[in-house]
Amino acid sequence: MLIVLSQTLNLGTVDFKNLVIDQAVINKIPIKFAWYYKFMPVKMEGNILTIASATPFDVKTQDEIRVHLGVEINVVLTQEAELTEALKKYYGFASDTIDRILTKKPKKAAVSTSDSGQWIEDLEKQSEDPTVASLVNEIILEAYKKRATDIHIEPYRNKVRFRYRIDGVLIDANLPTDVKHFLLPILSRIKIMANLSITEKRLPQDGSAVVKTKEQTMDLRISTIPTPRGESMVIRILPSKVTLLSLEKLGFKKESAELFRYLIQKPHGIVFITGPTGSGKTTTLYACLNEINSSQRKIITIEDPVEYEMDGITQVQVNPKVNFTFSTGLRSLLRHDPDIIMVGEVRDLETAEIAIRTALTGHLVFSTLHTNDAASGITRLIDMGVEPYLVASSVEAFVAQRLIRVICSECKKEDTTPMISIKEEMARGLNIADATQIKIYRGQGCDHCNFTGFFGRIAIYEVLILSDNIRVAILDKPRSEKIKKIAMQEGLVTLRQYGWRAVVDGLTTPEEVMNVTVKDEYLQKEVESVKVKESPTTKATEVPIQRVRKSEDWPTKSGYDSRIYPRTFDPIELQYHLTKPDVNNPQLLSAYGVAYTALTEDLSAGGLRFVSKVEIPLGSIIQITLHLGEGQKNITCLAKISRVEEDRLSNVFVIVVNYMDISSDDRVIVNKFVKSIVRREIKLEVPKN
Repeated sequence: MLIVLSQTLNLGTVDFKNLVIDQAVINKIPIKFAWYYKFMPVKMEGNILTIASATPFDVKTQDEIRVHLGVEINVVLTQEAELTEALKKYYGFASDTIDRILTKKPKKAAVSTSDSGQWIEDLEKQSEDPTVASLVNEIILEAYKKRATDIHIEPYRNKVRFRYRIDGVLIDANLPTDVKHFLLPILSRIKIMANLSITEKRLPQDGSAVVKTKEQTMDLRISTIPTPRGESMVIRILPSKVTLLSLEKLGFKKESAELFRYLIQKPHGIVFITGPTGSGKTTTLYACLNEINSSQRKIITIEDPVEYEMDGITQVQVNPKVNFTFSTGLRSLLRHDPDIIMVGEVRDLETAEIAIRTALTGHLVFSTLHTNDAASGITRLIDMGVEPYLVASSVEAFVAQRLIRVICSECKKEDTTPMISIKEEMARGLNIADATQIKIYRGQGCDHCNFTGFFGRIAIYEVLILSDNIRVAILDKPRSEKIKKIAMQEGLVTLRQYGWRAVVDGLTTPEEVMNVTVKDEYLQKEVESVKVKESPTTKATEVPIQRVRKSEDWPTKSGYDSRIYPRTFDPIELQYHLTKPDVNNPQLLSAYGVAYTALTEDLSAGGLRFVSKVEIPLGSIIQITLHLGEGQKNITCLAKISRVEEDRLSNVFVIVVNYMDISSDDRVIVNKFVKSIVRREIKLEVPKN
């Protein structure tokens, strides 16, 4: 239609997706002017201003623009929806509302209530009102339109940061800087919606609210914490109407979906979904209940909180304030004659024992655990105090789960980088004969995906069914590595292998998989320790990895910066820990906290560069472990942060480190490894005769 109109009316058109507008042109046109007359400045040539409009025959408006701006007008045609999105992109999505509030032109606000008398905010109805209430509505509505699950409001010195969590990654909201003047009114408005105290700013508060759009009613879970610069707030968005996906759409392959359906159709037993917070465990459980929900079955859930409402299922929410916990609620549920029970989370021994005994008495139970993989679920239950024979006799399966981002279909392209070591590991994991035939795709970034290269998420799984061999092994209270080794011998598809399948299918990138999984070949290995010899007559002892903090023991010349070693840009997996002075001996550094996984951007025998989602202060000392591949020694040493660069678009940090206490032998190993990759890359680049 746009093309036909442009040809008929002899007007040009504009495509904002492929157009970059000069900021100088934007600065010349006030936001109130552009929003009021509904046009977008495109370019300025001399005294002629080219504007995009969806109403090219509104001569009166064009005359007013000429008079007020003192320029000649050249009109090009665009769609109204694209025009609105362009105004939001270049001026900020709430810039018009903020400008009208600053100029003190408020309009009367209105609210809507439900039939039950509960205050329900209509986000779209008030979006034109220049008040703080309408500003809050626009912020929440924009988050909903962009598929955000959380809104983060963070005060700092002289600024306020608004961020949306989209597909598990935080992205800055496109709000004007003037929004910092409205932090206190915005927080007060949200507190009123959630029925929180607006005068209490020294203690954390939690509440909930209900808002609606034309097609959706949403529950908001609001949490505040005090900071030195004001209150920080996080808003969790929970749509009440959720399209429950099939197992295949969640990410299950055909054979895995059939196996999982076999598990959830069992008459009794427990199926545990394991994974960290935010890995989609609850969504998978709801998909399971949706598959087996019928009028012949009584299904009861006990959750904290009830995230999605489902027809035909009795849902119960725990309330610790009145001592209504998972364990007390689970006892009461049994009196309601359920066939299937879903327990939101097993947090303690009492809940675990009741759930297990419920499964032994003929009920099918679903629940979740916070563990790193499927095999660790067994050791977690035993560590809680559950008897091994109860675990072996009641649990049917442990399913580990992680979420990975899906490459945007609008800007998806093949990555021609060799990435030899990554492709070789993928080939080993998937039994592919020729690693060079593996194709890797990436998103280039576009408006559709907010220039992230990803749109949406799917899950990868590790389904560990308790076979007879595993049940026998459980009675000996084994380590999780032994359980996983038995399962892999019986055909277990690990999380890393499942992720590699998604990469080969063109759904995601290797980095997404490596960020949430660990290498399979290292699972059975014991944690390495460093042997320290105090004297020739002293017997070597095993101690945790830690180094003496003495600057004279470390080389002062940076081998990384001097560029004396060859380097490779092929991604190599590494793990790093933060360090702190040892409690018993401040002269020693000890690794602490969780192990972060990353990929090198370039590597040499003098240092390396990698991308981190965690900001590490310049000059900090970290402990790194390089995984050079199968058959290679793991290189562990301390490293000093010599440069930190922030990538604001992706919300990540590029970290450059120099090795500090690496031994000569280890440096030689790294140097030989880099040279071998460089030689292979040169061979690949030599054309065939």
